[in-house]
Amino acid sequence: MEQRAMALDQFSLGSGEDFPALLRRKGLLGQPTAIVDLARGGGSSAMTQTESTTILAFKFSGGVLVAGDRRATSGHTVVYDRADKVLEIDRHSLMAIAGVPATAWEMARVLEHSFQYFRRTQLQEMSVDGKVRALSKLLRDNLGFVMQGVGVVVPIFATYDGNSHPEARLYFYDAMGAQFEAADYAATGSGSPAVRGILYYENNWGAKPLKDLNEDEAVSIALRALNTAAETDTATGGIDRTAKIFPVIKTVSRDGITTLPNDKIDKVYNESVA
Repeated sequence: MEQRAMALDQFSLGSGEDFPALLRRKGLLGQPTAIVDLARGGGSSAMTQTESTTILAFKFSGGVLVAGDRRATSGHTVVYDRADKVLEIDRHSLMAIAGVPATAWEMARVLEHSFQYFRRTQLQEMSVDGKVRALSKLLRDNLGFVMQGVGVVVPIFATYDGNSHPEARLYFYDAMGAQFEAADYAATGSGSPAVRGILYYENNWGAKPLKDLNEDEAVSIALRALNTAAETDTATGGIDRTAKIFPVIKTVSRDGITTLPNDKIDKVYNESVA
């Protein structure tokens, strides 16, 4: 009993101190092993998360194109090279994930069920603002894990609702749930700095702005951006034509969601990238 009381006293809150302040005082804030260490009374342990990167999205003449590489890593180890980071939430909504897949996929499932429930009970689609805020709330609810260095997710969300806006809309988030509507493009993940540089250049000084590209031209830009990210970031997977590993590329528009087949991606890659 005395040992238990001493252990509880060790992690008791000081006057005017909140839980994050306690973690910071104990040197646990931002450490992936914080939860495990607390459960074990401060002992050391190794817990490396599986993470996914890189994702991008931009508006083109046919709607919004969303793409992601296929690599999932754990530290310096490649866990999987066929991960799906672009997820269909409903008939007109896409969520692309960068961060911890376990958390992101659960968020996607919750969103999907929330949208379905609203549609079946209200006999109409949830508004774009409602969908955007629903994802923001899931990210805020995950903030406790984020502050402990686990379960971080930084998604991109693309959707279309002809009743409120004539064009498909694109949003990106931070890990705390803040939402931002992108005018032209968005990218997150460890390879995103290279991707954003390419998209900025193409949008401002390319042959034509991103919003004027046709589908093949948009796919070509997305492949070039992801290929460049793979050259500079070890967590971003490249294109393996022998194993038929290509990025996941989907578009969302008035007509719904379209998934580009690997044959088409391979054709565009061979003609304009390779």
